[in-house]
Amino acid sequence: MPTSRLAKFTLYLLGVEVFLILYRWVMHLLKRSSGLEDWITFLAWVVAFLGLILAIRWFRTRIMWALRNRLIVTYIFIGVIPVVLLVAIGMLIIYLFVGQFATYVATSDLQTEIRRLDAVNERLASEIATALRHGKPITEDILKNASAEEEAFPNRSVTAWYKGHMYMLGSDADLIDPGNAPRPVTMPQKSAADQSMLALDSSGPSLRAVRELPVGKDTLTVISSVPLDSRLMSKVAEGIGVLSLRPFTRKTDTGAEVTPYKRRNQLTIKSSNEEIDLAREIISSAPLPPPVNRFDTEVTFPSTIPAVQWDTGSEATVLMVVRSRASLMYGRLFHTVGRFVNLVLTALAAVAIFFGIIELIALIIGVRLTRTVTDSVYKLYQATQHVNRADFSHRIAVTRNDQLAALETSFNSMTENIQRLLVEQQEKQRLENELTIAQEVQAQLFPKGVFDIQSLELYGYCAPARSVSGDYYDFVPLGPDNLALAVGDISGKGISAALLMATIHSAVRAYSLERVPMMASAGVGHGGSFVLAKTDELGYIEVSPALLCTMLNRQVLRSTPIEKYATLFLGVYDGTSQKLTYCNAGHLPPIVLAADGSTRRLDIGGSVVGLIDGIMFTEADVTLHPGDIFVAYSDGITEPENDFGEFGEERLLQLVKENQDLPLQRIAEVVVSAVKDWIGAQEQPDDITIVLARLR
Repeated sequence: MPTSRLAKFTLYLLGVEVFLILYRWVMHLLKRSSGLEDWITFLAWVVAFLGLILAIRWFRTRIMWALRNRLIVTYIFIGVIPVVLLVAIGMLIIYLFVGQFATYVATSDLQTEIRRLDAVNERLASEIATALRHGKPITEDILKNASAEEEAFPNRSVTAWYKGHMYMLGSDADLIDPGNAPRPVTMPQKSAADQSMLALDSSGPSLRAVRELPVGKDTLTVISSVPLDSRLMSKVAEGIGVLSLRPFTRKTDTGAEVTPYKRRNQLTIKSSNEEIDLAREIISSAPLPPPVNRFDTEVTFPSTIPAVQWDTGSEATVLMVVRSRASLMYGRLFHTVGRFVNLVLTALAAVAIFFGIIELIALIIGVRLTRTVTDSVYKLYQATQHVNRADFSHRIAVTRNDQLAALETSFNSMTENIQRLLVEQQEKQRLENELTIAQEVQAQLFPKGVFDIQSLELYGYCAPARSVSGDYYDFVPLGPDNLALAVGDISGKGISAALLMATIHSAVRAYSLERVPMMASAGVGHGGSFVLAKTDELGYIEVSPALLCTMLNRQVLRSTPIEKYATLFLGVYDGTSQKLTYCNAGHLPPIVLAADGSTRRLDIGGSVVGLIDGIMFTEADVTLHPGDIFVAYSDGITEPENDFGEFGEERLLQLVKENQDLPLQRIAEVVVSAVKDWIGAQEQPDDITIVLARLR
């Protein structure tokens, strides 16, 4: 069904056209006039025009949509249509040549007949003039002896004018008395001496020759006239085909107007005195020969030949129509050349067949090449449909070795890569889901918000460089005013560092909250010297940062690869004495910033955890005063660089000093924001961790 407005409008007009045709048919049955013929014709042309537009649209959108059809149409325009045009031009040239040559031959033969008549008339005039010079009168015997009945022109009539008298010999060889006889052949108004022509008068067209000879002081005028009838036309048309003559209408020099007569094939001259039947169509009697083959078609070609209107002396034009065949003209053209023409024609036919074979081969090659292109495009189209349905397993069968085959191979490679990338994407999505879960689990390990005990205010913050963090901090309450504090940095990043961080987190909490049985030769260093660990009344070791680091070092070393280790700061705060006992196992030394602006670094401890077996860690203590701020951080705070160098410890302390009266959370936000501004648009190089504590 039509969808566009033009199609709907065309369908509407077609319905109106059908209705009007039916109405006209009904009125015709009732023998009444409908008066709708003009409207029906007009609507028919409009519907035909709109239908042509719709057909072109349909052809362009439906047929020309396929690449194969486009290539075929292109090949037709490039390869077939020029050949068709050349063949059409050749046929037109042959048609024109045959027509022109036929009219030329017919005109030449007609002129030959006129010249022959003139020669006969000249001989006749000479004989009559000779007789008159010898004093003999013009008698019937003289005309007969002067070959008045020439066999070449059996219908010839002769009129002689001498001393104002006319002598005429008709076809029956009777001499007409010049006294009261009519004037069948009058003298032309203009001088026609020594002329031969095609003349038009009341008797119709005729071949006419005029010869004037002086006889003494007088002039002898002899006029020979042969009617141009079907028998003479057949003689002229012999070997040509069928000839027909018909004079044109025109105005004469004397003002007479030649107009078509009401009867068919007849013309008249209307003058002031008479109405004369000028001419009628004359056709040769011999029929057109049958064709010699199917290509020997009939050629009809018009031409004009000059004539003279005998009564007025003005020029006239006669239309000559020649119906001929190429075989007839071939016979007239080459009948004197002989066998050489047959050889030439044979060679031309061989060349035409050769070119035809080449064109056929070119057509076959063009179609095959078109199929190679369209097959590849069709395969690619089908493959894209599979891809559109998310079927990336489809592969194109490559059977050739050309650029299109390379394109098909590239498409197969692309789908393989997409299929592999989808698998990798699914795996990546699975890992991201696992990382999200790990991130959520790790977030549960860090203390939430501000962590307070009676005499100490604490806050920690960690910003992972990736999904999960390798930095570690924890606050483990050991009583109403006691706690264990841990800050660490795991080697590496990502999942492995996060797993080791979780291990250390669990161990610190286990060793801090649970009492540890006394082990043989267990001892810790204090203040630079090693002493045995203190035990309670049940024989369990008291919580000691150095002892915790020793046990963590042994556990990490035995349960992780050699390249895995951690820096760790462990401290135990006693609210009664306001002392912080700590052990720094290779971590960046935390800083105690006093209220008066002085600083102290907490760097007593030992090597990193999990790298060297059998090492002993030492511990120390520091007394905190009200207003003192404890600052612990990871290298993600001080080591980020830009064009001005590292962020550095001095810039960190400066920020803390400038904002030491603010809440700990606000101080941490200022520091982290400054570090991120220092990094700028670059990727965060490491985890950012900061832990703050302030004595109330």
